[in-house]
Amino acid sequence: MRIDVRANRVAVMHEEQPQGRILIGGRWTVLMTKIRGWLLVLCVLLLAWQPFSLAVTTSGTLDGLSLRGPGLAVVLVARLFAAGLGIAAGLSLLQRTPGAVSIAKASLVFSAAVDVFVYATPYYPNNRPPGDALIILAVSLIYYGIWLAYLARSKRVRATFQP
Repeated sequence: MRIDVRANRVAVMHEEQPQGRILIGGRWTVLMTKIRGWLLVLCVLLLAWQPFSLAVTTSGTLDGLSLRGPGLAVVLVARLFAAGLGIAAGLSLLQRTPGAVSIAKASLVFSAAVDVFVYATPYYPNNRPPGDALIILAVSLIYYGIWLAYLARSKRVRATFQP
C-alpha cells in the first residue's frame, strides 16, 4: 500500500485486495477461490446447455410462427427470457456475486414454469408421441427440483456465497 499526493493536494491510497478475499462490514472475509464440483456443473448447464437447447428447439419452430400466431411468439419470448436469466445466473455464480444464488433459484423456477407451459399447452409445436408429454414434464420438474434442493442445502454453496 502507498499514499500518493496529487498536484491538487488530495491524498489517494492504492490498495490491492488479495484474490479470494473481500471486505464485508469492515472485516476481511475469505471466499472460496474456485467454483468446483456440482456448482461448476450447474454453471456450465446454465451458460452452455440452456442456450444451446434453446437454439436447437427454436430453429425448428420459427417456420410455424406464421401458422400458430401470437401464442407461439409468447412462448418463444418466454423461453428466450428463461435462457437469458440462466446466463445471468451462471455468470453471477462464476463471479461469486452476493445475489447469485437467488438469481439461480429464480432462473430455475422460471425455466420450470416455462416448461410446464410448453408441455401443458398446445402453443408450442412438438413431435412427441401421445402421452409422453406428462413423462417429459415430470422429468423436467424433477431436474429443476434437484438443482433447487442443491442450491438450498449444499455446504459448498453456503460456504461460497454466505459470509
